[in-house]
Amino acid sequence: MTLSGMSIDCVTAENVAQANQALKQQAFDLCFTDMRLPDGTGLDIVKTINTKYPECPVAVITAHGNVDMAVEALKSGAFDFVSKPLRLQVLRDLVTSALNVSPKKTSFNERRSRDRLLGETDIIRSLRGKISKLARSQAPVYVTGESGTGKELVARLIHELGSRSEQTFVPINCGAIPTELVESEFFGHKKGAFTGAVSDKDGLFQAANGGTLFLDEVADLPLMMQVKLLRAIQEKAIRPVGGNEEISVDVRILSATHKNLAECVQKGTFREDLFYRLNVIELAVPPLRDRQADIPLLVSHVLSNLAEKNNENTPELTAAATKALNAYHFPGNIRELENILERAMTWSENGIIEEEDLMLPESLSVIAKAD
Repeated sequence: MTLSGMSIDCVTAENVAQANQALKQQAFDLCFTDMRLPDGTGLDIVKTINTKYPECPVAVITAHGNVDMAVEALKSGAFDFVSKPLRLQVLRDLVTSALNVSPKKTSFNERRSRDRLLGETDIIRSLRGKISKLARSQAPVYVTGESGTGKELVARLIHELGSRSEQTFVPINCGAIPTELVESEFFGHKKGAFTGAVSDKDGLFQAANGGTLFLDEVADLPLMMQVKLLRAIQEKAIRPVGGNEEISVDVRILSATHKNLAECVQKGTFREDLFYRLNVIELAVPPLRDRQADIPLLVSHVLSNLAEKNNENTPELTAAATKALNAYHFPGNIRELENILERAMTWSENGIIEEEDLMLPESLSVIAKAD
């Protein structure tokens, strides 16, 4: 195997039994396993390591094109996968990412994540715990949730807590790219590839190389681009528009949408094979109405940030204003809360936010009836 040529000390095992024995005898920084073994499968080793030696990343080696097996391994807890025939650059990238996973670093970042993803309700504590676990993997994660819940923040935390934290996080709104430019935006293009291509240009995959590409509103991708995205994810390589050679890329894919992607598959607007490739692990971000007890903490945080931004003192809420916020359901979630508080600060006087300053929809309807 090419690992020895990378100056990495290796211990080999011919089957599951030998691998289990080696794991008992010493600690390892990384484990590679083939999927086909004489006395079992690579999934057996993945499950054993995740149960007994969770600090050790495990990657699986799959036959070329065997995507289903790779996805199953990732769902079982594998750090990543490589396909045969092994490409040296892909292998090097995987090893580098795996060896950057440090329990000490993860512990530090978990504390930092509490300052970014605020809340002490059980549902938000659980979400932070899941984010920490997902940060130790390279598996694609599909983030679901209503608009305004903070899906991009969750994706950023997965990136920042993981082995790619020193590399680039590239977010892109898939619905904001014109159809005729989407392939060039993702994969780049060569000079002269089309009218207006006056020079070579790197795409999003090159920009995110070594880091993370976050595909927001992925359901809005045109079908023709879905095919090419699927191939790029599976092959870990892209071909710029107008180019003749493929370029290896090392990118972790995170995606999100406020739509029901499974329904999009049923309607024929989203490819089923790409859906299963992106949705290896699904992570749901709860709406604000399901974590009402976190509202006071969020209000305090948002007001402090707004006051600092505007070089003002942090305003206080009256009891009536606080009660109104706690009773409101926030269909627009955290984004709506931020907008409400920013508006309230504008209308408030003497550093006090009254209930009427909030201008909640219920209040507006009452005013409309009174008029």
